[in-house]
Amino acid sequence: MRERSLPASDRGYRRKKVAKKVVKMNETAFKLLKILEDSKTPISGEAISEQLGVTRSAVWKQVKELRSLGYDISASRQNGYMLVSGTEKLLPYEIKKSLKTKFIGRDIRYFESTPSTSWIAKDLCNKGDTELLNGTVIIAEEQTGGVGRLGRAWVSPSGGIWITLILKPKIPIDHMFMITMACSIAIVRTIRKEYNLGALIKWPNDIYIGDKKVSGTLLELAAEADEVHYSLLGIGIDANIEADKLPQEQSRPITSLSLEMGYDINRSKLLARLLKEFEQRYLLLESGEYETIRREWKSLSITLDHRVQIRTPRKTFEGEALDIDEYGALIVRKDNGKIERVISGDCSQLR
Repeated sequence: MRERSLPASDRGYRRKKVAKKVVKMNETAFKLLKILEDSKTPISGEAISEQLGVTRSAVWKQVKELRSLGYDISASRQNGYMLVSGTEKLLPYEIKKSLKTKFIGRDIRYFESTPSTSWIAKDLCNKGDTELLNGTVIIAEEQTGGVGRLGRAWVSPSGGIWITLILKPKIPIDHMFMITMACSIAIVRTIRKEYNLGALIKWPNDIYIGDKKVSGTLLELAAEADEVHYSLLGIGIDANIEADKLPQEQSRPITSLSLEMGYDINRSKLLARLLKEFEQRYLLLESGEYETIRREWKSLSITLDHRVQIRTPRKTFEGEALDIDEYGALIVRKDNGKIERVISGDCSQLR
């Protein structure tokens, strides 16, 4: 369907070295940050060193590490240390403060920059136990080689949300596209609840605000016959990105949440909410509640009941989008009156 399938051996995986800059925040830094967050007044280095069981020199070292991650921490010999403001980065610590999921996002791998979070996810799956990796989230502040549907470039500058979820789904392979449907619903619900923006879903995997795209998804599978070894769900959201950094296209205008709101949004809070919204619907899929997801998707669709143009590798035609079936295929009444079931391709709305 719209997802990209990978053989179990993952022969399509790019074997070149996955260049990446990973940021790891050690446990002592986490504990120090928690102390600073809990303190309403400046706290001395001596008091912190006693709580952490480390030297004052070690405390200073951790303060410098936190500052390098974007935390604004004041320091003076007379008053001690104080957290002035948090970071704008999508650090695991910041996301988990708001995270209310059962398993998705409990393991978060964070990178400052990487060609593709999907490449990192594939590498982890090829080397590790996919059962243990289930729910893992790979985050990058920027991607330098992101790839979307049909091999198109996925422009991913800093300020956006660029993630890949590793999933070990207990869902029949013929219903796997419903993971994309559940994710699209989750993105729309999150944007609506957090920012009161009228986001809608354009088949097969784009999120729009008005006539402008703000988000997209990509589902990749590693499967043999009817057995899915793992799936990778890529999510891209133009969050805090200025207009001049967005890849504007004549046929598909693009926007960002910050442009729509007029201010930079809290990306960590947004992502925590999104992961919760997605997990709720993903668990419904695993319990066989396909019709529940289908009905919700239809209620949020910008495609149904509109005239569309469908482009596939074999043909192009126009018609009216009537429905979406239980497998995620778009049902279109062509201009000649015939009904076409579209399982993949590009969909452009004509009115």
